[in-house]
Amino acid sequence: MNDIVTTRQGAVRGLRRDDGTAAYLNIPYAAPPRGAGRFAPPRPHEPWEGIRDAGVPGPNAPQSERTLGGVDMSPYFGAGWSRGEDYLTVNVFTPAADAVTPAADGLPPAAAGAGRPVMVFVHGGGFVAGSTRSALYDGSAFARDGVVLVTLNYRLGIAGFLDIAGAPANRGLLDVVAALRWVGENIAAFGGDPGNVTLFGQSAGATIVGGVLATPEAAGLFRRAIVQSGSGLGAFSTEQAARVTRAAAEHLGIEPHVDAFADIPDERLVEAASRLAGIDLRTDAHHDPLIGLSPFSLVLDTQPAESVAAGLGADIDLLIGTNTEEGNLYLVPVDKYAGSTAGDVDDTAARAHPNPARLVETYRKARPEASFGELRSAIMGDALFGAGSWALAGAHAGHPRSGTFAYEFAWRSQALNGRLGATHAVELPFVFDLARLPQLRGAGALLGPDEPPAELATRMHATWIRFAATGNPGWDPYDTERRPTMRIDAEWTQVDAPRSREQHAWIRPFAHT
Repeated sequence: MNDIVTTRQGAVRGLRRDDGTAAYLNIPYAAPPRGAGRFAPPRPHEPWEGIRDAGVPGPNAPQSERTLGGVDMSPYFGAGWSRGEDYLTVNVFTPAADAVTPAADGLPPAAAGAGRPVMVFVHGGGFVAGSTRSALYDGSAFARDGVVLVTLNYRLGIAGFLDIAGAPANRGLLDVVAALRWVGENIAAFGGDPGNVTLFGQSAGATIVGGVLATPEAAGLFRRAIVQSGSGLGAFSTEQAARVTRAAAEHLGIEPHVDAFADIPDERLVEAASRLAGIDLRTDAHHDPLIGLSPFSLVLDTQPAESVAAGLGADIDLLIGTNTEEGNLYLVPVDKYAGSTAGDVDDTAARAHPNPARLVETYRKARPEASFGELRSAIMGDALFGAGSWALAGAHAGHPRSGTFAYEFAWRSQALNGRLGATHAVELPFVFDLARLPQLRGAGALLGPDEPPAELATRMHATWIRFAATGNPGWDPYDTERRPTMRIDAEWTQVDAPRSREQHAWIRPFAHT
C-alpha cells in the first residue's frame, strides 16, 4: 500500500512497509546544484506537478568510492556516487498514517496524527563521502518507535567545502540549514512536531552539527543536538583553507576563483579532491585539526566551541560523546597500529599539539603499559574528536538555559582479530538499532564475527529517542568540575572525569559571556 503526503513543493508517494512504518525517499529540499549553482547558497526547489515517486532512492553528492584497508566500511560510506543533479534531498521515515506506536524507554505512546519527535541526521565521511543511501542510515527503527527520522544529502568536497573567492563558505553546512528549514515547513505533514527537532550527526556530520549550533541563521530551526564523534575545534582557519584552494586550483590548472571552478565538471572536481590529501596545514597560529586525514572541513574565523562559549546555541539541549578507541580505525585496518614506533607517536603529537613532547609525556603517564600503537591511536583519536568534543561540552555547559550530557562508547568490536575495538563509527549500528545487519558481521566487518549484544542496541537507540523527546538521556548533566559521563558498554556506568589527565592536556579555557 502506498501513502501520499503533500509538501509545499508538491505531493510525494512513499512506500508503506510491513512493520507499520512508511518511507519517503529522495524528496528535494533545495534546487539541484548545477554549474555555477554548485558554489552558490542553496535555493528553493521548483514545485512539481502531479505526484512524485518517493519509493526509490535517488542520486547523491559527487564523490569517490572509499575503502579503508582490511575493514569493510561500505555500510557506512555506501557504494559511492549515484549520479544525478537533483541530489539535495531528504529521506523521511515515519510511522504509517494509521499507526499507533509505543515510544521507546517508557515514553508515552504517540497517537495517530500526533506531532512526534523529529530527528534529523547528518552523515559522516570526512566531508568528501557518504549519503542517505548508506545501509546504516535506514530510519525504520526510529519510525517504529514513534520518531520521524530525516536523513539528508549535502554538498561534499570541493562543491561543499572548498573556500573559494566569490562563493559563500561552508556550502555543505548551508545545505544542512536549508534542510532544517524544509523540515520546519513540511514535517508536520509526515506526523512530526516542527517544534521538537533534534539535529544529530556523526564524524564530519557531527562537526557540521556543532557548526550549525554556532550558526545564528539556524536559530529556532531545532531544539536539541547530538554530536557523535565530532569536534567543536575542527574548523580550518582561512589561511589553512587557502592552502587547499591553491592546491586544488593548481591541480585543475585554473585561477582560484568561483568563475573558474564553475566551468569544471563534477568528474574533474571529484578527481581533484582525491588528490588533495596530505597537505600540511600547520601554520604559526594553528595546528591542523584533522591532522592531515582530510583537506576539507568547516572554514571559520572562530571555532564552534568558542562561539558556543560566547552564547550561541545556549538554548539547545546537547548530547555529546566519543568512542574509547576512535583512532584505531585509521591505523588497524591499514596495518599501521602494531608496527607503530616512538617516532610515529611523536609525529602524530607534532601534527596535533603545540607542545608535542608534553602531550606524549601526559599520555605515557596516564597509560604506562600502553604500546606505541595504543598511544598513537589515543592521541590521534583525541586530536580528531576528543579534544574538540570536550571543548564543546565545556563551552555549552557554561550556560544554564539548556542541558549538556556526555557519553563515552566503550563496546569493543572483535573485528580484525579483536584489534578494531571501540573505534570510530562503531556506535552507529546501535544508535540506529541496526546491529543485526548481515553486512556488519564478519572478521573484517565493522562489528566483527561475534553476535553483537541486542540489548545494547535496544538501550542505546531508546536513549537517543528519550533525549530527542525530553532533552534528558537519563544521567547527570555535564559540568566542568565533575564532568559526569555515561560510559556505554554491555553495562552502563556513569563516571566523573573519566579521562581527566588527557582532557587537561587539551582543553583551553573558554570565557562565558
